Amino acid sequence: MHEMSLCEGIRGIVEDQARRHGFSRVTRMRLEIGRFAGVEKAALSFAFDVVMRGSPAEGAVLEMIDLPGRAMCFDCAEQVELDDRLSPCPLCGGGRLMPETGDEMRIRDMEVI
Repeated sequence: MHEMSLCEGIRGIVEDQARRHGFSRVTRMRLEIGRFAGVEKAALSFAFDVVMRGSPAEGAVLEMIDLPGRAMCFDCAEQVELDDRLSPCPLCGGGRLMPETGDEMRIRDMEVI
């Protein structure tokens, strides 16, 4: 379950930002997660609750925002949205695609006090 290690990284960011900006508690965190990031949301939610214990984000509401997967199609020269990394181009059916987005995961913002 790599979601646990993802949450450990998030905890490190939260603790670093709390030191830098002087907040004591995170009440809400919004994460942007790309369609191809390979993150299991239920596992991430569980891991978040466990890993954040004893940190400024303990008890914070976790909101996950889905980001689409996009690729450049070399056959029709269009940027397209994909449901699956291995899908053909939805416009022309071509298979020569270069993924551009969809594998990212980042903290969009945090509500702090």
